[in-house]
Amino acid sequence: MPNSVALAPMSGVTDRPFRQLCRKLGAGYLVSEMLTCDLSLLKSAKTKFRLNHDGEPGPIVTQIAGSDPLKMALAAQFNVQNGSQIIDINMGCPAKKVYKKSCGSALLAQPDLVKDILQSTVQAVECPITLKIRLGIDENSINALEIAQIAQDCGVKALFIHGRTRTQKYNGFADYEHIRLVKQNIDIPVIANGDIDSPQKADQVFAETGCDGIMIGRAAQGNPWIFREVLHYLQKGVLLSRPTNQEIIQTMYRHVENLHGFYGHYKGIMIARSHIGWFLKSAQKTTIARELYKIDDAEKQLLFITKNLIKRKAA
Repeated sequence: MPNSVALAPMSGVTDRPFRQLCRKLGAGYLVSEMLTCDLSLLKSAKTKFRLNHDGEPGPIVTQIAGSDPLKMALAAQFNVQNGSQIIDINMGCPAKKVYKKSCGSALLAQPDLVKDILQSTVQAVECPITLKIRLGIDENSINALEIAQIAQDCGVKALFIHGRTRTQKYNGFADYEHIRLVKQNIDIPVIANGDIDSPQKADQVFAETGCDGIMIGRAAQGNPWIFREVLHYLQKGVLLSRPTNQEIIQTMYRHVENLHGFYGHYKGIMIARSHIGWFLKSAQKTTIARELYKIDDAEKQLLFITKNLIKRKAA
């Protein structure tokens, strides 16, 4: 990792435009949205966007998910041929539609299958394989250390741990004690994830876990500045000034432009709505977001932001 602060993969969020923005603002390691290992679905429009890494500097990290060792190996090979330099395996997603297919965090209940998937994928490609997990299925079956040891034995190069169980989803609080336990007992790098929403919390997580890096997810939505703020605090011990409302709005404007260019006008408008809501929440302007949600024209969307939110300097 170029630095110790990573952007977590989030479906529907961490597309190429958002990764570019977070990289510009300090994220040192960025992972793509999750891709299925089912190569028959590669022709879908959604997957084509997720496969797009044009113009991104390395390392290009692609996350794949599935429960079939052979399909996972083939998916890893395909993505490497498509430019991926690191393959991350998802065994942490708690979403019902993923869990019901015995993928994501559901795999934590099957250590033998975990081993088969990891061995198959590691042997299929020459690039590094990393693994993203949760602590276990529920509080009565926490097995992160067992999975971590399997991963290390299979040749996985780094482990990303969200400090919740599958049944917790995103409720309650992340448990850093179990991440610390894993870090103390394996040799590969461990990156902690979960509830890191401020520079001070990042510093706390490093201290409590002894981890090699941290991964930030939901706290970056509408707040990509968190990466530079965390880095500054970790390096200098003082807080960096928060962006002004105008910096937030101007960054939002450029990001919406980028989304339009990446997805095309109609899909770009739809994708931009979520980001607009997150940015305007950061700028404490949630009321005006409702007006923006009603706009179904790309040029009008940008024009509304310009007229209603961006302050003009006096002549």
